[in-house]
Amino acid sequence: MKYWKVLSLAFCTFAFAVNCKAHAGVKQIETKYNVKIGVYAIDTNNGNSFSYRQDERFPFQSTVKMLVAAVALKNIEADERIKISSDDIVFWSPIVRLNLDRGYMTIKELAEAAMRYSDNAATNILITRLGGTKSINEFAKSIGDRSFNLENLEPNLNSDPNNIHDSSTPKDMAQSVQKLLIENNVLGQENQNILKTWMMNNTTGYKKIRYGLPLGWSAAEKTGGGSVISNDIGIVWSPACKPIVLAIYTFSNKKDNAQKADKAIAETTKFILDEFSKKNLCFSATDFK
Repeated sequence: MKYWKVLSLAFCTFAFAVNCKAHAGVKQIETKYNVKIGVYAIDTNNGNSFSYRQDERFPFQSTVKMLVAAVALKNIEADERIKISSDDIVFWSPIVRLNLDRGYMTIKELAEAAMRYSDNAATNILITRLGGTKSINEFAKSIGDRSFNLENLEPNLNSDPNNIHDSSTPKDMAQSVQKLLIENNVLGQENQNILKTWMMNNTTGYKKIRYGLPLGWSAAEKTGGGSVISNDIGIVWSPACKPIVLAIYTFSNKKDNAQKADKAIAETTKFILDEFSKKNLCFSATDFK
């Protein structure tokens, strides 16, 4: 943790117009939960942003499934049938396993399984149908994520933050979220609504970003994680305001620290919303206390 503290202090000292008090808040969360945190957030009500280690690489784990599903929605007919078999089954493939007797799933069903249930087999089948990891990398770069680098299939995604494989930066992933869920010139309105609905009904995210939201707020998010990693990306909003884009990535040197990392994500979410509320009259700061 000492290196992380020194590095973040350097950012606070030399970066232009950095809010050191805000950075100190995230640093406290890092120390409390023994995790390294990377975050980029955008308040689409006024264009304000919050960043911390935003340009550092983090293994994206299952947050990559948002881009896989987006490529599938954009490029393949939703009702196209793909044959499935027991050979496709890998660790955590609950929805594909349920459909083995039927022998096929549609592109839309596979994408929904990947997004709502984080089904690994569904993700791999989609990537293969799309032409391999190269197609996902090309799509990511086409929407501005120059750091995105997918090399492996599930469940063998890289978990080492010092390895560029299967990683991106919080800033690039947040901007991809904004382009896919808020701007409508990438997927089109219909496919954007489908992707957003899947993320609103995600079954794996209740302990992360969602747990840090005020009562009455909504979220559309996709999680990712492993024994040393916990991530969550998406948008959150109150009934009266435009969305906040969030990309929160964590890494811990201590194995099986995921539960604490989940709490760190929830606490970071709450902290960021509190910071945004100071410059956003759309919602009250008292909502986050």
